[in-house]
Amino acid sequence: MANHKSSLKRIRSNEAKRLRNKYQHKTTRNAIKRLRDAESKEDAQALYSNVVSMIDKLAKKNIIHANKAANLKSGLSKHIAAL
Repeated sequence: MANHKSSLKRIRSNEAKRLRNKYQHKTTRNAIKRLRDAESKEDAQALYSNVVSMIDKLAKKNIIHANKAANLKSGLSKHIAAL
C-alpha cells in the first residue's frame, strides 16, 4: 500500500480516469455498432459525423491509438459507401 499522500491521491485520480476512459470507449464502441447495423444509407450518414467525433476524441486523449482511429473511420466510411 502507498504511504505518501500524493501517491494515495494519484491512486484515486487514476481510478477515476480509468472509469471515465472505459465509459467513453464503451459508448463509442456501441455507437459504431449502431452505425454498422443501420439499414439505410441516410441513417448511417446521420450517425457518421457523431461517431467520427467520438473516435477523434478518444484518439486525442490517447484512449485509442491514432492509427486505430484512422482505420475505424476509414472502415466506417467504406461501409456507408457500400450501402
